[in-house]
Amino acid sequence: MSTLSTKARMAYRRAVGMLPDRLSVPLRPTDRKFELADVPPPVEAPMGDTRLYTAPANFAAQGYQWARAAERLPGVGAVNMQYRASGDFGFPADYSVSERVFLNSGTWARRQRDAVADGFTHVIFEAERPIFGLEFERFPEREARWLQVRGLQVGLASLGTDLRLPSRHAQLDRWSPFRDGDRAWIADLETKALRNRGLFERLGVPSFVATPELLGDWPDAVWLPIVIDPSDWHSDREALTGGAPVVLHAPTNPAVKGTALIEPVVERLSADGLIDYQRIVKVPASEMPERYAQADVVLDQFALGIYATTSIEAMAAGRLVVAHLHDQVRDHIREVTGLDAPIVEATPDTIGEVLRDVAARPEHYREIAQRGPDYVEAVHNGALASRVLAPFLGKGTRTRSDA
Repeated sequence: MSTLSTKARMAYRRAVGMLPDRLSVPLRPTDRKFELADVPPPVEAPMGDTRLYTAPANFAAQGYQWARAAERLPGVGAVNMQYRASGDFGFPADYSVSERVFLNSGTWARRQRDAVADGFTHVIFEAERPIFGLEFERFPEREARWLQVRGLQVGLASLGTDLRLPSRHAQLDRWSPFRDGDRAWIADLETKALRNRGLFERLGVPSFVATPELLGDWPDAVWLPIVIDPSDWHSDREALTGGAPVVLHAPTNPAVKGTALIEPVVERLSADGLIDYQRIVKVPASEMPERYAQADVVLDQFALGIYATTSIEAMAAGRLVVAHLHDQVRDHIREVTGLDAPIVEATPDTIGEVLRDVAARPEHYREIAQRGPDYVEAVHNGALASRVLAPFLGKGTRTRSDA
């Protein structure tokens, strides 16, 4: 295979992919083989006159949670799908398939394609990624148009780096990771974002963004709030009730979170005994509620100007969240919900000053932390996301909880 041209290799892979798995697997290179027993049956459609399929990213369980939000609407059933890599965080999913099967099984791809087309009425592509593996050569636009021809309604949901243009963001924020970051990394993100922007333009379908900041990249989109189950994160322990505050930072992507910009200051404060700083890496999702319960303060991100799942989970636990938010983000949330996000503003320039003040005035900041659970219940428990999804699903704005 190494002597074949790229075009020939692609043709060979397409030809192999068209074969049944029992015939194609022996023909595949080692890194593309999979066990036939690992190929799941196709997805089953839920009950309901409106049936939503959302796939395939499920970042921070958002595909799963948006499916649950959709099911608040009368007559709606929903299923989320995720392909799972070896380093998966274990987020819940209605339907999952291994990444190797997703990328290499022609049998699975064809069966899944037909099951979705026959059983569902609406599909949301998460992060503009393909949902049928190699069946359409991993081109989501081909998949979307194939579904549209068969009468399904299609939507797009952006979750962040898939749509955020580094060149635009770098002009917005002096702390942007796209100003001084690795040039190749930035160029790759720019290329992907421009490609996905083209998909938004050509499809012209309803579009959603998980954070308000992304509206600057695609103004025609609607903010679809991140959803969590607040009860999963509830803690009876009050924050900031004694001793040096335990300050937690859990950066899934330190370059994007701005970890290097704040950590020298935070570590000095910890060495001085003013705070107890704890940085955690690659902790399974199931262990995070206990980690938050033991903390007083959660540092989210200081480079993008947004808040996301980490902040929401921490607020639900009653922890004090400190992060850098753009005014546009705070203003949009206030305009949509009438509420102010109870997140303490800090930048890499001010993080030391803010944490010193937290340690000096715990009662003041405890009151801010105590507003977190109510804010999450109002904005991120799924009810608002349900109302946002309602027009796309043909259900107006009435949810079951409103009935």
